[in-house]
Parts: sequence; structure tokens; C-alpha cells
Amino acid sequence: MLEAFGLSDRGCVRPNNEDYFISDSRSGIFVLADGMGGANAGEYASHLSAERVYNLLLQTPSDDGFEALEQSFLEANLAVRDAAKTNPELEGMGTTLLVARALEGGRMQIGSVGDSRAYLSSRNDLEQVTRDQTWVADVGPQLGLTEDALRKHPMRHVLTMAVGTVDELRVRLHVLQMYAGDQLLLCSDGLHGVLSENFLQAALNSEKTLAEKCHYLVDAAKQAGGPDNVTVILIRLV
Repeated sequence: MLEAFGLSDRGCVRPNNEDYFISDSRSGIFVLADGMGGANAGEYASHLSAERVYNLLLQTPSDDGFEALEQSFLEANLAVRDAAKTNPELEGMGTTLLVARALEGGRMQIGSVGDSRAYLSSRNDLEQVTRDQTWVADVGPQLGLTEDALRKHPMRHVLTMAVGTVDELRVRLHVLQMYAGDQLLLCSDGLHGVLSENFLQAALNSEKTLAEKCHYLVDAAKQAGGPDNVTVILIRLV
């Protein structure tokens, strides 16, 4: 059985919240999107893509294959691109998209586009499951830059892939095994961009409830400046 809690906050700088999430323990579907675009376009893109993926997955049985999960991303990409074509105010909008879907036996499918991340906390160890689709992750290492230089690079937030911005979407797909007590953290870069993995691990290892951990993490991101919207979903196998 899964239990989960999700929380989103606009942070300390942004005038609005372009993040959007869905947390459905009963169906085992969890979605997080971090939108981008002028005016309200980012909000529209994140909401549209997350709802499209969620509704499509609700209609398909979960199995070991990635076809349904990948297809839901492609459909979301098409929906965002079509919406932008019909409304000039939405032109150029896009969003990251991160989805976790429960399978039998404690396994979890993960699909991701962009730089929203999934972390698995198991036996007090924290592992980053997803890999960012950013300039820093895809291009920077090829230039021989150090990790410290990459963390400070002016292009560290530039995405190389986002839902709604390309015709040919590249979805990164994973499957992981969870055991009783393990926690899966889904978060936007408003969290992992300002808090260290050691901090995240210590928070998840604490005796707090899931709700308390989520509030604690969001508050910590805001205390660190909160330069971006902050969204977390914390899932535990019980």
C-alpha cells in the first residue's frame, strides 16, 4: 500500500506558481509539472500536461511495459503544442513533466522530461533516479567543466528538453523496486536547486510524518531564498 502527501508553494520571488501536481495514492499515479512561459502560459502548460497524462494513465492498465507511460507523455506534448498554436498568448510555453506509476510488487515506473527530479530513499540512503535534461547535464560534462563550475554556470537552468517545445519528445523511462518503508521524493528544481542531497536525505530519514516532511522541505527552500516555485510529492510504501 502507498501513502503520499504533496505540497506546492510559489516561493519568495515568483509572482505566481507555475508548478502543478497530482497525487493519487489509490490509483498509484503521481504527476509533477514545472511550467514555463510568459504571462499565465507556464501555469497553463503544467496544468494541461499533468491532467492529460493522469487521465490517460487512469484509462490504461499498469503493466511492465513502458508503452502506455511513454504514449501519455507524447499525447501531453501534442496537447500543449496544439494549445499554443491556437492562442498567441500561449506561444512558446512548455513544462517539465515527471510521472511515477505504481506496479505490482512494490515496483514503480518513472517517466521524466526536463529537470524535475525523483529521488529514492531506501535504508537511509538517497539515490537520484532521474537524470536532468539540461545544458549542464547534457553538454557541460563534454566540455570538461568541473562539477563546481557546472553548479555556477549561467546556463545551468537551461533545459534541453521540455513538453510542448519540440515535435520529437525524448522521454527518460525507469523502473525501480521499493521495499516497505522506502520513500520516493518527486520535486521541482525549486527544491533540489537550493537544498543539498545531504539535507534532503536527513529530512527524509527523520521521524516526521510525510506531511511534516513536505512542509519542512518547502519551508527550508524558502528560507534559502525561494527563488523559484517549490513542489514536492513524498510517497512511502507501507
